[in-house]
Amino acid sequence: MRQGFPIATRGQRIGLLGGSFDPAHEGHAHITREALRRFGLDQVWWMVSPGNPLKEHGPAPMSARMAEARRVMADPRVVITDLEVRLGTRYTAATLRRLLPLYRGVRFVWLMGSDNLVQFDRWDDWRAILAMVPVGVIARPGSRLAGKGARAARIFAGARVPQAAARALAGAAPPAWCFLDAPMSPLSSSSIRARGGWQPRG
Repeated sequence: MRQGFPIATRGQRIGLLGGSFDPAHEGHAHITREALRRFGLDQVWWMVSPGNPLKEHGPAPMSARMAEARRVMADPRVVITDLEVRLGTRYTAATLRRLLPLYRGVRFVWLMGSDNLVQFDRWDDWRAILAMVPVGVIARPGSRLAGKGARAARIFAGARVPQAAARALAGAAPPAWCFLDAPMSPLSSSSIRARGGWQPRG
């Protein structure tokens, strides 16, 4: 494996949680713990992105976001990584196309909050994402019902894995996705920034 890339072995079940993490917060940690437990994952990789193409303004420096992520999520099962910087990608579909051949035999699950499922059909090449890896969706405040009724959810309704079978998701052949109803944290990165609670240093 290339230097600086996370280590994974064949057969492991690994969740991928991508985002700007500007800043990382307990809401991210909460959905990560839920994913580890209920999807039966061995690890979750927080992929701190260079920037979210759907957001107008650029994020804080990568070094500050990585450091805050490590502070918020100090769990040996969670890897904080700048994989997209190392791969030279910005969009999830492109990242997966580069990543999967490097980790043959690893069972990846793309993780997202229900707020992202609402706009998933706006993501670049979003159907290809569902064709490459199973997707695990965790309920987020204000988007539980909207997520379940999202355009992507309707189009791929036949690929939905029942919540009771969530632990089988990582071994399911794509397209496959599962929506977890779970206790929800009201925290968001935008609200933390709005109240001045994030003063990053590069």
